[in-house]
Amino acid sequence: MDQNAGSFLAVRRLSGGGIVHHHSSHSSPAEVVGASTAWIGKGLSCVCAQRRDSDARLSFELSRIQEDCLQRLQNRIEVQYDSSNLEHQKALKALWRASFPGTELLGLVSDQWKEMGWQGKDPSTDFRGGGFISLENLLYFSKNFPKSFQELLCKKNGDRALWEYPFAVAGVNVTFMLIQMLDLQAAKPTSLIGAVFLNLLLENDRAFDIIYCITFKLMDQKWLEMHATYMDFNSVIKSTRRQLERELLLEDIQRIEDMPSYRFLAR
Repeated sequence: MDQNAGSFLAVRRLSGGGIVHHHSSHSSPAEVVGASTAWIGKGLSCVCAQRRDSDARLSFELSRIQEDCLQRLQNRIEVQYDSSNLEHQKALKALWRASFPGTELLGLVSDQWKEMGWQGKDPSTDFRGGGFISLENLLYFSKNFPKSFQELLCKKNGDRALWEYPFAVAGVNVTFMLIQMLDLQAAKPTSLIGAVFLNLLLENDRAFDIIYCITFKLMDQKWLEMHATYMDFNSVIKSTRRQLERELLLEDIQRIEDMPSYRFLAR
């Protein structure tokens, strides 16, 4: 995973609704916050726990079905975007059609992509941090929650900042943050957050894609609440992460749809 995944361009909003791209800023993975032990025993067997600073590091024994479920998601995470792969090209074109229906795409390398919030004319250069799954996340969002997707893409809601976050690159940052937060590159969960998520993944194999949509929508809400501008993006991501961790550790969360922030999504 590219540690430079947080690089993005600021987007200046104009009075007529247009956008202009500005210089880059950087975000880093959000800090880990402590968690309760409410989820131990709900589907995963905790075999050890030890303190390291303020973070409880746990080890869980997984069943075969749990291992298989986690491995399928990890296999997705490992796929890098390949601009020569026809399926990847097809997915990128599908994202354009979902974002700007009725507007012809002139090419996979085009200045048009900047209007979606990519750093330059070639979106493939922005997938280093999130891989192909970050494109899959955006495409899933556009197809399953089109109303919320368009609201974020077009910055329709709230009193927006003069310098806005770029939609597409922010989406890649959300994917990257979730992979880090959920510890999805580990062989098995090493935190309660990871264990909770694996339970949700067992209940719904698209749990990662759905929580991505929740996170993106929640991030935009935090952005508005904090009256943020592009210099505040890292702080917004950290605040979003803390909110997600609190929600995932609520005792009555049995499905992704039970998360309080799920209600913010609109189809």
